[in-house]
Amino acid sequence: MKKVAVILAGCGVFDGSEIYESVLTLLRIEQNSGSYQCMAPNIEQLHVIDHLKGEEANESRNVLVEAARLARGNILDLADANPDDYDALIIPGGFGAAKNLSNFAVEGANCSVNEDVARFTKAMHAAGKPVGLICIAPAMTPLLFGEGTTCTIGTDADTAAAIEAMGGKHQACPVNETVTDTDKKVVTTPAYMLAGSISEAASGINKLVDAVIDMA
Repeated sequence: MKKVAVILAGCGVFDGSEIYESVLTLLRIEQNSGSYQCMAPNIEQLHVIDHLKGEEANESRNVLVEAARLARGNILDLADANPDDYDALIIPGGFGAAKNLSNFAVEGANCSVNEDVARFTKAMHAAGKPVGLICIAPAMTPLLFGEGTTCTIGTDADTAAAIEAMGGKHQACPVNETVTDTDKKVVTTPAYMLAGSISEAASGINKLVDAVIDMA
């Protein structure tokens, strides 16, 4: 049984992990006879968005505590997670990947990645283990895997240009497909960068999870 680490960024599309993308990922891992362990950095969110009104709320929330909602409480502080315990890694999207796991939403091509996210992901990569990134999460690929890494966020020109400016290679991709950098064992898919429904998001996410587990 392959064990997959899943890094979450909170709970909710606008300020955390995209819930559908996260759940679809976990479901598909089990459908591949794998197991998963959710984890998240123990940090404060960049901000909190009221998902009903679409407005910023005057409160603060913790990424690990919010991500625990998605994981039904079974979650690790990313700082305590050991890459040696896992065969693969998947990072779902949602704005939290660009606000909490990194600051791409604020800094664009000048962004940086959270220290614990970078440490864990780079250790997995250095050990030759496959990594999947979904939706906006692939914006971190040049910083995590080095210049020349091929990835996709779909067809958004501005985001693709930022990835290229950081040294990545962006490849346009439809919602129901994936892009794989075979040499670096990095798989990406657009999901809700393009998806208009949960079924469309699943079409690419399922292929990504299948590919990551096949490479593990």
